[in-house]
Amino acid sequence: MSTEIATVGGGCFWCLEAVYQQMRGVSLVESGYSGGHVVNPSYEAVCQGTTGHAEVVRIHFDSTQSSYRDILEVFFTIHDPTTPNRQGNDVGTQYRSVIYTHDAQQVATAKQVIAEMAHVWDGPIVTELLEAPVFYRAEEYHQNYFANNPLQSYCVFVVEPKVMKFKKVFGSRLGHD
Repeated sequence: MSTEIATVGGGCFWCLEAVYQQMRGVSLVESGYSGGHVVNPSYEAVCQGTTGHAEVVRIHFDSTQSSYRDILEVFFTIHDPTTPNRQGNDVGTQYRSVIYTHDAQQVATAKQVIAEMAHVWDGPIVTELLEAPVFYRAEEYHQNYFANNPLQSYCVFVVEPKVMKFKKVFGSRLGHD
């Protein structure tokens, strides 16, 4: 087993977490905040858009089962990387599209995938590519949110369709058997 970490933000962390928890080789997905100027921010402060943080997920994965490229291909499939500071009705800098890299190889892979995705999307890709800053784990009630709240209206209408899209697009290649 070769464990790596990927950190991405693409809208609400509940959506990303729910999808990556379905992916082969992923051992842990943590919802949290990165990229801001406030130490140990709260959800309420991040939602106000004044801390500079993005809602992100930190993904621990076995790169022999799913590669970093696989992680990014899923990322660009389940969110819209052409809308600055928003995903659907979630609007604000905390919902920006961002890839936080942990080493030079991740930077190179991310640049390559972004270049490839530029041919897939109609508009320009606005995803930020930055070195991973401090990660602050979100409050416990945000962890495993979709699994713990599948009937909550946001989960039914926003999160579940992203999980279904992941399963449809990636199926057995990346999803758990």
